[in-house]
Amino acid sequence: MSKAVLLTSEGLRALQDELEHLKTVSRNEIAEKIKIARGFGDLSENSEYDEAKNEQAKLEARIVELEAMLKNAQVIDDMDIVEGTITIGCTVKLYDEEFEEELLYTIVGSAESDPEEFKISDESPVGAALIGHKAGDEITVACEAGHLKFKILDVQR
Repeated sequence: MSKAVLLTSEGLRALQDELEHLKTVSRNEIAEKIKIARGFGDLSENSEYDEAKNEQAKLEARIVELEAMLKNAQVIDDMDIVEGTITIGCTVKLYDEEFEEELLYTIVGSAESDPEEFKISDESPVGAALIGHKAGDEITVACEAGHLKFKILDVQR
């Protein structure tokens, strides 16, 4: 049995949109590249053809991955969430005691995580430590860099 992929409704839509784009636009673009590369002649020494076929293989692998994720998707229902308690889909304002700065993270499932967008996975050390806590709580997170200490300032849905 495959592991459930926890998603926000926004994350589900993003994966569905990506899959649709890959199946329609990207597949057609790669098919055209392969068609053009075939016109260059001998396929055994045709780097454009090899490159296009490799790109096609990567595309098909991503499509399979997305289809599996969507098949096992479990969307977090806002009705099941206790108000003020951190769970997937919450935006959390933290105070980092070591660096004396405020941080704002959105807790998402691992399929949606994007550190550059300040979306952290519920399976990451910080994300896992935050789950179930409320504003006012203080947490300590063990990680490779040592122990990080945070005070939870605010929790928003």
